[in-house]
Amino acid sequence: MSSKFSVKLGKRQVSAIDPCYVIAEIGVNHNGRIDIAHRLIDAAVKSGADAVKFQIFKTDELVVKDAPKAAYQKDKTGAGTQKDMLRDLELEPSEFRELRNHCAEVKIDFMSTAFDTQSLEEVAQLDPVCLKWPSGELNNLPFLTQAGKIGLPILLSTGMGSITEISEALDLLQEQHCNDVAILQCVSNYPARIEDQNFRCIKTMSALFGRPVGFSDHTEGPYAALAARAIGMCVLEKHFTLDRDMVGPDHTASTEPAEFAFLIQTLRKIELGLGDGVKKPLESESDVRRATRKSLVYRLDMPKGHVLKANDLTAKRPNQGISPNRLNLFIGRTLSRPVSKDTLVAFSHVQ
Repeated sequence: MSSKFSVKLGKRQVSAIDPCYVIAEIGVNHNGRIDIAHRLIDAAVKSGADAVKFQIFKTDELVVKDAPKAAYQKDKTGAGTQKDMLRDLELEPSEFRELRNHCAEVKIDFMSTAFDTQSLEEVAQLDPVCLKWPSGELNNLPFLTQAGKIGLPILLSTGMGSITEISEALDLLQEQHCNDVAILQCVSNYPARIEDQNFRCIKTMSALFGRPVGFSDHTEGPYAALAARAIGMCVLEKHFTLDRDMVGPDHTASTEPAEFAFLIQTLRKIELGLGDGVKKPLESESDVRRATRKSLVYRLDMPKGHVLKANDLTAKRPNQGISPNRLNLFIGRTLSRPVSKDTLVAFSHVQ
């Protein structure tokens, strides 16, 4: 894992070797209620998240009248159109300002995904730490051009995307002089199967595009996120809810506060074990090293003047003398004194 690919999110430097930046995606799990949104912010802080993320949209600008729901949306919210569903999940710009101020008070980073041009302008005015770009807008290059001109870091989610589409998006952002971009591996299904996650894409995309790569996790449980961290994930985004049994499109594929806290605690423990990638003996191994490694000893009692052969020496515990890998330094040497069986071999014993 390399630190040369990094972005700055708020006060945090984000790279594969820095602590993972964890986003509790509230999204629309407030169900259109500002009071639930406030409760979710406080729960995210208590869980240990670094940031919360909302979704901002104008329903009339986002979908046409008869746009059908995805299968998972029908399953969780019943019949009807996307427009019917989304209108109930909107919050007003003034309410998002209130939520942004709440985040500042409790010291958690604020960010939001925007799904239309007016909402993107409103997000920019809220001073988020970055713009979170949704997978569904990856190929919407005119809209992405607007985002690139804002001048904020961008987290580019890549669900449903190809390498070509990701490359085109990054090239466009670079043309707008927007270079502070991290990529998020993502599978746009809710919930997504762990066997679809393709964690190795994290390293592939980081090497190919020279960017830090994170993971937008739509799987159930902590397992995918923990595996992704070991691969090099630098940002984790995961849906967050107060109760998976609430009515709404994303609650079932979300994580409740206690589970989210456990995930973050486990993630931090794994990070302690990632290390720097340099293989070397550790101080904590020194006692076992002394007890279980071996030293060269004499196999038999031998007189002064004896010329040592390979079978005159052997290796036995403890590790208090000369390492067995130096055996050849003694073959053919003459003993300058008599030696006893199991005595530690020493250079002072030979001519």
